[in-house]
Amino acid sequence: MTSDTPSSLAEALAAGTVVLDGGMSNQLESAGHDLSDELWSARLLAERPEAITEAHLAYYEAGADVAITSSYQATFEGFAGRGIGRERAAELLALSVELAREAAKQAQAKGVTRPLWVAASVGPYGAMLADGSEYRGRYGLSVDELERFHRPRLEVLAAAGPDVLALETVPDAEEAAALLRGVRGLGVPAWLSYTVDGDRTRAGQSLEEAFGLAADVDEVIAVGVNCCAPEDVDRAVRTAVRVTGKPVVVYPNSGEAWDAEGRTWAGRSSFAAEQVSGWRGAGARLIGGCCRVGPEAIAGIAGALGR
Repeated sequence: MTSDTPSSLAEALAAGTVVLDGGMSNQLESAGHDLSDELWSARLLAERPEAITEAHLAYYEAGADVAITSSYQATFEGFAGRGIGRERAAELLALSVELAREAAKQAQAKGVTRPLWVAASVGPYGAMLADGSEYRGRYGLSVDELERFHRPRLEVLAAAGPDVLALETVPDAEEAAALLRGVRGLGVPAWLSYTVDGDRTRAGQSLEEAFGLAADVDEVIAVGVNCCAPEDVDRAVRTAVRVTGKPVVVYPNSGEAWDAEGRTWAGRSSFAAEQVSGWRGAGARLIGGCCRVGPEAIAGIAGALGR
């Protein structure tokens, strides 16, 4: 590592733009894995961990600097529903970080020389329900109850040593408040990323209110949006910069819509790598893709950013 190589993701953000990976589930499905299960990609942590490493590696080789772990839908409650106890569930959560680290080692062994980072995914409460409610929020739980749900998983993931905790696809400012409480004192930085509809959270709060919750939280090194339409990104970036002054993270979906009842994607893609220069110009510093955005699109993003 040279003297000008960033030693942390926060330093990398201060120095320039960082490329995120794309969707884990679509990459696993393209490799032939069946994810028609309430645990989604988290099921493969127990059954096919090498498949997750391969998916991470594909994104690192495509140009991603950050791999987001397969723990989005991995919760103690969700694993318990499949007969997996808390001790084994904690092992699987930690394994999600280890697999991303292993993929980074393999990428470097293949000649990738840039710094590679690992973001531990912390999905919303609705992801555990597996009924599409992460796109609605308003679960009927208090902030205290949501914090009690999230904190044990946050503790296990933080202890596994990721570079950052990705508090992602958050539909509701109240859940964001719980997550922001939950990351305090863990010793690992975090980013906070909402799923949005236009200029509001999925639960209907203004983005000014939602982003404002993170403005003075020292643990948060970036705020932004993910798992949304590409068309919703520009306004969100400008709002996040204005409200928080922090680096902005953006990784939208392909533009297709999720049908929770049919458990499938519908519509046409509106994602284009050419959009990212505008996002960067508005203040985005971590840029990638979410659902239905694969390695080819991430390579396009890296190219559009001059990487």
